[in-house]
Amino acid sequence: MHPRIHAQNQPDHPAIVMARTGDITTYGELEKRANQLAHLFRSRGINKDDAIAMFVENHPRYFEVFWAAQRAGLHFVPVNSHLTADEVAYIVSDSESKAIITSKFMADVSAELLPLIPGAPTRFMLDDAIDGFEPLEDAMAGQPETPIADEFSGSAMYYSSGTTGRPKGIKRELVTQDITEGTVLSLRTAERYEFDTTTRYLSPAPLYHAAPHAYNAITIVAGGTIYIMDKFDPEEALAYIEKYKITASQWVPTMFVRMLKLPEEVRPRYDLSSHKTAIHAAAPCPVPVKREMIEWWGPILKEYYAGSEGVGSTFITSEEWLEKPGSVGKAVLGELRIIDDEGKVLGAGEEGNVFFEGGGKFHYHNAPEKTAEAINAKGWGTLGDVGYVDEDGYLFLTDRKSFMIITGGVNVYPQETENLLIGHPKVADVAVIGVPNEEFGEEVKAVVQPANWADAGPDLAMELIDYARDNIARVKCPRTVDFEKELPRLPTGKLYKRLLKDRYWGKTDSKIV
Repeated sequence: MHPRIHAQNQPDHPAIVMARTGDITTYGELEKRANQLAHLFRSRGINKDDAIAMFVENHPRYFEVFWAAQRAGLHFVPVNSHLTADEVAYIVSDSESKAIITSKFMADVSAELLPLIPGAPTRFMLDDAIDGFEPLEDAMAGQPETPIADEFSGSAMYYSSGTTGRPKGIKRELVTQDITEGTVLSLRTAERYEFDTTTRYLSPAPLYHAAPHAYNAITIVAGGTIYIMDKFDPEEALAYIEKYKITASQWVPTMFVRMLKLPEEVRPRYDLSSHKTAIHAAAPCPVPVKREMIEWWGPILKEYYAGSEGVGSTFITSEEWLEKPGSVGKAVLGELRIIDDEGKVLGAGEEGNVFFEGGGKFHYHNAPEKTAEAINAKGWGTLGDVGYVDEDGYLFLTDRKSFMIITGGVNVYPQETENLLIGHPKVADVAVIGVPNEEFGEEVKAVVQPANWADAGPDLAMELIDYARDNIARVKCPRTVDFEKELPRLPTGKLYKRLLKDRYWGKTDSKIV
């Protein structure tokens, strides 16, 4: 299905609702505006295989622009709304975007952006405009509400978050097909989660991120209604589930942690009985956290492992997970292959680099060397994670290879230590990194956001070190603990470990950096 079909069949059905304000966009309105935007792009010389960049907060017009790009054969580039002007300019330039759409809310950064894109693409701004930008609503006015003559199926072009350097554009070749035909992946996903016209999907995460963007789009493909939060708040999310009788949602583990650490009297305050499917991904979920969520919400958690690159994916239900705690499931796209650094395929239970054979195809835009790192000589693709597959075909992730700490010649993956420490009642968030050590090269350090800042200090540091030593091997335990009021984590849940490591490594000559 496609929003055009739903606009014909149910024009007054809500497609998009802003959760805080209750503002509604119907399928009929979505179709008309997407057509107007497609005509506008063509009138500005923006044609098939061109790119446009979308730099906005969680905005009610976001998906109108996306569906316009989808029917105009464009590469739609969602830009992280928390980036600096320099970082935005890099993505606009690297993607060769012919237009940038921003909003009045982003006016300060957008004003800084102007001199950084001298070969300036067409520039539009929603909700009025500042100098250098054209009001998008005015530009749309008078454009036909009917389809353009040369429709072609476009695609999203996500940029990786750049936690280890400049982000990379993930580009796919456009496929000749009727724009109203869903992709095989989107149709299978809608079927897996039983999305249909009755689905009410809560989106608590930023729309620029691949997973929220994709699952919102799939809900619209299915004819359901998406409810978009401005930003995540743990208690507000529960209130919206009750208010809108939400049936499906998607989360990241840090959101689970924040909801679980709400005061005991808050959790039972809200009626969650309509909630039938809670999807989660983006980062491995600590076993105690997921177990507690299943105890609270019931066996409605459904987890997948995948990436914007689309090289493959896995899936696991709550019932399966309770039998295989810590697993991210069996392959549902591509075949899992665990290989060592020499390319040898490893057996069940042997830890190595996680690859998929026969998954999706992609390339990193303007970065052939990065593409080569992600695809081996056999054409298998990887997201850069380390893990193993058990005898039943279930994947267990142990960490990302790029986060590995080498201390005294021993490889330590920090995820296990992080999963342990986040379960401590005095810890709100934690990152475990390698820092310089003259004798061992690197040593393990925990950077902790305490639940109560007043607890930060030597006593809590020693309490956490002792807690780790009581539960995991000493080589994995932090030798030191530092405290931060807030870790540099994206609203998507992804942690900018590079920013933390730079504080410790930035002024050294170590070759480990």
